[in-house]
This record gives sequence, C-alpha cells and structure tokens, in this order.
Amino acid sequence: MNSIVNDKVDPPLLWSDRIQKRKWWLFGIIALGIVLALFDRWRVWREDSQDACIIAAARQYNVDPALVKAVVWRESQFNPRVQGRAGEVGLMQLREAAASEWAKAEKVAFYSHRQLFDPGKNTQAGTWYLRKLLARYTQTDNPIPYALADYNAGRTHVLRWNKGAAATNSAVFLTQIDFPGTRKYIAEIMARREKYRGKLKLTDT
Repeated sequence: MNSIVNDKVDPPLLWSDRIQKRKWWLFGIIALGIVLALFDRWRVWREDSQDACIIAAARQYNVDPALVKAVVWRESQFNPRVQGRAGEVGLMQLREAAASEWAKAEKVAFYSHRQLFDPGKNTQAGTWYLRKLLARYTQTDNPIPYALADYNAGRTHVLRWNKGAAATNSAVFLTQIDFPGTRKYIAEIMARREKYRGKLKLTDT
C-alpha cells in the first residue's frame, strides 16, 4: 500500500510583501546612515571643543598649539572630567606634583588639584609643564620626543635612554626606549600633531 506524504510548502511571497520587506531594509540602511553621520559630527565637535583653551595656553607659554592639542587628544580624548588611576586629572592628565609646580610658579591663589578639571586651568598647567620639558632638551636636534618621553615615563627613564649619541640625536634616542608603550605614545602624538598643524594658530583671526 503506497502512502503519500504531503510536504508543506510556504506560498510564494506576494509582490506587496516583497516590497514591504525591501522598505524595511531601506529604512534600516537610512537609519544607520543617519546614526553614523551624527556620530561623526559629534566626534568632530568633541575634537574641536577645547580649541579655545588650547590656543590660549599655547599663546601664553609660546608652545606649538598643534602639539598641545595632540597631547590632549592622547591623554584624555578631549574629556575634561577624566581621571587616571595614579591621580592624573583632566585634559592633559596632570599629576599633583607637576600641577603644584605650575601653581607655585604662576602664583595661583588657593590652588587645589581639583581645579584642574577646569579645561582652561588644565591646559594652562599642562602647557606650562610641557614647555618646561621642551626647554630641558634644547641641546638635542628635536626636543619633542625627549619631552614627550619625559611627560609619559618620567625624567629618570629619559636619563637612562639618552646615553651616548641618544643624548642629542632624537632618532637614536627613540631606538633606546625600551618601553613599547612610551614609543607608541610618542609616535601617536607626533603623527597627530602633523594632522593639527596649520589648523591651529597662535594669532587671532
């Protein structure tokens, strides 16, 4: 006796159903595009949000504003409220010792470390400290890598790395750095500085 098994087959989609599905796909693509566009605009806004403070501090201490902005980008991603695990504060992630040096040198009254959550004060203190580090290595062919290494890893390690030709030759100095994180830190900031150069000026427009 033969038995016939009837397999259930879904009916073909009607044209109206297909069009409706395509509409949902199109709606999803458009919505995603809008979200990405808004995110990009927010990213650009955030990246430029601290320019006034950066330019003011760079002008005050005669430091390249593109370098200051690159340090801010690397240290805090332009978030003035960020705090590091070792007590670093604000846009330029300053420790209390460095910030206190600035406050004493500039005769800042009633100074407290929490004041550096303010973007203006933070960029002032950070740029002052960066200028101090740059001045420390003026005998080199390019003080910036030395100053950034000092900013990131400290003076003790820089003195360990700048032996021999590395004392004045920045290319040799970079090869002497045995902290991969510090080498990456310097490379990222110097590359970012090139991106910002020409976009930030010390003079008013």
